[in-house]
Amino acid sequence: MTQLTGLQKRHLRGLAHPLKPLVQVGKNGLTDAVVEAVDQALDSHELIKVRVSDSSEGRKELALALAERSESHWVGTVGHVVTLYRRQDDPEKRKIELPGGGTGRSEKDPAEEDER
Repeated sequence: MTQLTGLQKRHLRGLAHPLKPLVQVGKNGLTDAVVEAVDQALDSHELIKVRVSDSSEGRKELALALAERSESHWVGTVGHVVTLYRRQDDPEKRKIELPGGGTGRSEKDPAEEDER
């Protein structure tokens, strides 16, 4: 899985701002049921928020573990809310277009660089 660039994460955080959490991780932590619920939500929405309750595990560590198990990208954490993104496999069902074309490079023409 390729890494998201800072620009792409910032874009996704902006898109996620008005969203409400769709999944909640309770006191039992990261269970198979939670991962399955996150997986289904990502299939439907691509970009989701997950509410994390206080637990013995740190929120960032739990967020990274959840992203790994759901094969998604961790976009950010604000308080008890984690934002995750996973690109839809079916091009016709994709709702989000990432800036930079997924390459992480600017759209400059390499020929322009040589003319300086």
